Amino acid sequence: MAYVVKQEQAVVALAAVDAAAANDSHIGGAPAARPRRRPLAWTPARAGVYAFLIVAALFFLLPLYVMLVTSVKPMEEIRLGTLFALPVKATLEPWAQAWRSACTGLECEGIRGGFWNSVAIVVPSTVLSIAIGAVNGYALSFWRPRGAGVLFAILMMGAFIPAQVMVYPLVRVLASVNLFSTLPGIVLIHTIFGMPVMTLLFRNYYAALPLELFKAARIDGGGFWRIFLQLMLPMSTPVIVVAVIMQVTGIWNDFLLGLVFAGSEHLPMTVQLNNIINTTTGERLYNVNMAATILTSLVPLALYFISGRWFVRGIASGAVKG
Repeated sequence: MAYVVKQEQAVVALAAVDAAAANDSHIGGAPAARPRRRPLAWTPARAGVYAFLIVAALFFLLPLYVMLVTSVKPMEEIRLGTLFALPVKATLEPWAQAWRSACTGLECEGIRGGFWNSVAIVVPSTVLSIAIGAVNGYALSFWRPRGAGVLFAILMMGAFIPAQVMVYPLVRVLASVNLFSTLPGIVLIHTIFGMPVMTLLFRNYYAALPLELFKAARIDGGGFWRIFLQLMLPMSTPVIVVAVIMQVTGIWNDFLLGLVFAGSEHLPMTVQLNNIINTTTGERLYNVNMAATILTSLVPLALYFISGRWFVRGIASGAVKG
């Protein structure tokens, strides 16, 4: 009987040793072989989805391809009418001409002046609109002052009113305070127009955060600005990235507000591009026009390529939920 008991104990010990060895092989040793995944079945539905995606990609990439090809062709090849053909003798002269010597009206200094004007407009407008929107969203989500619902409804109404409706009143207001056709004036206009959307964005993001975090900070003695700067703002990286992409893209691509409020000395890149395309002295230089168009769109494209992952992460974390 004792022999049988000892034998059973030995079997249990050996099983424990084998289990420990298997555990070690998973943790510190060679990884265990994973079961092979079966290849996805190629069904008609899957084939239809891929066909649709390929056609959609070609549909959106075809204009970009035509612009790129045309921008590096000399005018002799463009006159042949071979729109989709690759250039025989590629040249970057149209790009250089669009940047530094294309005519934007009476001046022929290229589109580089509009680029720096757009930078001077976009940077402060983006920072101010995001800062104000973040504070508004934080206050409406956690502090809820008296009349917060009415204030939020007014802000949302402002987000859906077309800019064309408010152009004339804003012109009169800015002219009365000597800000019309100035850089601070156009920055103020973009900040005002961006504030409702930014408030909605941050309010929805902060509303998805646990209320217990705010209550714990209040118990620890945190005030309005301390909780916002030390607790809420460090957790707002995903939504800030989304807000930056939205504001930079919207302000950079704006034409109407820049044309009306920026003045002749601060015209953004989009207005300069329109002037290049519509200013003709003889033959229309399509390669220069295409190069100027691509140069104008490089900043939003680069922003999406660099921070696209953060943009998706911000959307998935609740930045646009509500």
